[in-house]
Order: sequence, then structure tokens, then C-alpha cells
Amino acid sequence: MVFIAILVGCILGAILGINAPMISYTYSSYLAIAIIAALDTVFGGIVAVSNKNFDLKIFISGFFSNAVIAILLTVLGQKLNVDIYLAAIVVFVWRILNNIGIIRRYYLNKMSDKYNEIKNNKNKTKVVEK
Repeated sequence: MVFIAILVGCILGAILGINAPMISYTYSSYLAIAIIAALDTVFGGIVAVSNKNFDLKIFISGFFSNAVIAILLTVLGQKLNVDIYLAAIVVFVWRILNNIGIIRRYYLNKMSDKYNEIKNNKNKTKVVEK
């Protein structure tokens, strides 16, 4: 279900992106940090689904609050003439990569368990046939 929502969102984003006006350079850093914060929440949601503890309220609130806080950090950094958004990008990308690692291990373990189950079933049928 979540994967279908992600796929639909990507398709809609691509279609709307083709027809949308270009983002000016002034706002590009805000958009970049908001997208990275949103992606962090999406991958965290996928991890929550795989751990069977997904909560839609937490997902939606995290999605918007992470993006808004990241944008506010970017605004504060620009007012102080300090690139604070770089620190936010490093943290969000680290969390994204960590979540991707968790997702990868989950699906590798799932595939390995399925392979072992198939292998054990073949061994049982060989024993019964003899």
C-alpha cells in the first residue's frame, strides 16, 4: 500500500514538475532541504511498515514538521550568514541511508528465510521419496 502511494506520488510529481514554472535560485535551497526532509520521513515510514508499527498520524506530522523545521533552519542560517542547511542535509542524508540499510536488511532476511524454507521443503520431499 505504501509503495503504491510512493509510486503514485512520484508519477504525479513528475507530471506536475514538467508543467510547473522553474524555481528561482533564491528558493532552491529551501526546496532542496524540504525535499530531503520529506524523503527522510518517507523512508522512516517504510521502516515503520516493515517493523509493523506504522502510525499515519506520526507519519503525516513528521512529514510536514521535518520539512518546516528544515526550511526554518535554512532561513535562520541565511539570516546569520552561516550555511546551517548543510548540517541539516548531512543529518537527513545520514538518516535516509540508515533507513535504507534497515530496509535492505529486512528484505534480504525475508528473502533468505523464504529460500531456506523452499530448500527445507525440497529436502523433506527427498526423504519421503526414499
